[in-house]
Amino acid sequence: MSDPDLIDEEDLSPPLAPAEVLEARLDAPGVRLDKALAEAFPTLSRARLQALLAEGAVRRDGLVLTGGSAKAQPGLYVVALPPVAPATPQPEAIPLTVLYEDADLIVIDKPAGMAAHPAPGCETGTLVNALLAHCGDSLSGIGGVARPGIVHRLDKDTSGVMVAAKTDRAHQGLSALFATHDIERTYIALTRGAPSPSRGRIETRIGRSTGDRKKMAVLKAGGREAITDYVVQATFGEPAKASGAPLAARVACTLHTGRTHQIRVHLSSKGSPILGDATYGSGSPAAAVRAAVAGAGLARQALHAAVLGFVHPVTGEALRFETPPPADMVRLEALLSDL
Repeated sequence: MSDPDLIDEEDLSPPLAPAEVLEARLDAPGVRLDKALAEAFPTLSRARLQALLAEGAVRRDGLVLTGGSAKAQPGLYVVALPPVAPATPQPEAIPLTVLYEDADLIVIDKPAGMAAHPAPGCETGTLVNALLAHCGDSLSGIGGVARPGIVHRLDKDTSGVMVAAKTDRAHQGLSALFATHDIERTYIALTRGAPSPSRGRIETRIGRSTGDRKKMAVLKAGGREAITDYVVQATFGEPAKASGAPLAARVACTLHTGRTHQIRVHLSSKGSPILGDATYGSGSPAAAVRAAVAGAGLARQALHAAVLGFVHPVTGEALRFETPPPADMVRLEALLSDL
C-alpha cells in the first residue's frame, strides 16, 4: 500500500505494512556480492544493497551476510526490506469541497489527483494534509500517525465522495459499517466497449497479481472475495461488426466489498476496462474513442465515486450523498455521445 496509486478503492492495510521479502537463487560464483545482488534484484541499487547487508538484512541459505565486497557463492539469497515508517503529516491549507460536517465526521468530494494519505513518493498534498488543516486537533487518531481520520480510501486518480472520522467513536462506528459492508457505494465508470450482459454481478477473488506485484488480479485461488454489481447505463458508438459491442459505455457499479482496485480489475476482467486506466486498460480503444479521451483532456481512469450512503455511527441518522462526475468525465461523455 505504499504506492498511492495502489490505494485501491477502500481496503486498508495496517499502519505499518510488514517487511517485503525478496528471494533469488544465484548459481554463478566469483562475482562481487553486491554486484551480483544488484543484478538479481534490479529494483535495488548497489548502495541500497550495501546498506541492507550492513543491517544484516541479507541471508544466503539462512546465513546472515554483512559484506558486499566478498565473492558471491551459489545459494538462495533472501533480502528482507524493512517497513517504511510513516512520517508525521503536516496541515496544509488545501481547499476542500465539504458535503457534510458535524462534530463526529466530515464528508467531502475528493478531486482526482489527490491521494487519501501520505505515502512514499506522495508525502504532501493529500486528503490527510487538507483535513489536518481543516479539522485541526479534532481529527480521529485511530487511523495512525500517517492516516488520522481515514476510514476508507479512493485511488489517487479516482474522484468522488469520501467520509473521514473526526472522533474515535465515529471512526470505530464507520469502520464497523465498512467491515460488514453496510455502506451504499455506487461508482460511475466510462469504459472501452461494454460489459456483457448489460446488467450483472461480478463475483471473484482478488489478490496481488503473480506476474506484477504492483497490480491486483482476479485469482483462481487465494485472494479475497470481491463482489460488484453493474449496469450499463448508456452505450456510445456503433457496435463493431466483429464483436457486436459498442465503442464505449457508461457503467454504474455498486460495491458489496471493498478490495484494492476492485472496480478497475472487475471491469477489465469483463473485457471493458475503464478508459484512461494505464494499469488495467489492456488493449487500445477505437481511434474515435482515443480522440475523445484526448479531446476531453482525461489524464486518469474515468472513475467517479458518485454515491455514498450510511447510517451515522453516532446519531443514527440515515445519510446519503451523491455528486456528479467532474468536468473531465463530463467532457468525455459528451464527446462519446457524438460518436
